[in-house]
Amino acid sequence: MDALLFLIFASIAAVCGLNVVIQRQPIASALSLIGVMGSLAVLYLLLGAQFIAAAQVIVYAGAVMVLFVMVIMLLNAGAERPTGASLVASTLGVPLLAGLFAALAYVIFAGFPEPELVRFGQFRQGGAAELGYALFTRYLLVFELTSVLVLIAIAGAVVLAWREVKR
Repeated sequence: MDALLFLIFASIAAVCGLNVVIQRQPIASALSLIGVMGSLAVLYLLLGAQFIAAAQVIVYAGAVMVLFVMVIMLLNAGAERPTGASLVASTLGVPLLAGLFAALAYVIFAGFPEPELVRFGQFRQGGAAELGYALFTRYLLVFELTSVLVLIAIAGAVVLAWREVKR
């Protein structure tokens, strides 16, 4: 049953992730990203990491996506305009992408040892105590830099929107 649920929600995450890239409307792309985040939360639940799953829904699918949608609305981004694809991009794009994936697969499989198998429900490190300890000791600088980066992004969106209003 766990394997079936994994396949279902992994498929949903992959399809929604592909839809994020394919969509021409920024709001539709953001909604697809919410689908990815929700599917990842279910995958965390299947692994037994309840706190990380709840944080995924509350922080990413909730707060961060509201922030993304607000920035999109502030910037008043419309649909993308199609451009003519260049001859080089259309002829060499797919073979170069396949070569990149092959090189990445070789590096991953040759460079890293084979990990132990994951058993559903056996992960016991997703609790609030372990996560909080790691976040506020080992990863404190990265945590604070990320919050400053998000604050700068919000300020930039407000400045760009203010320039549009003043015109």
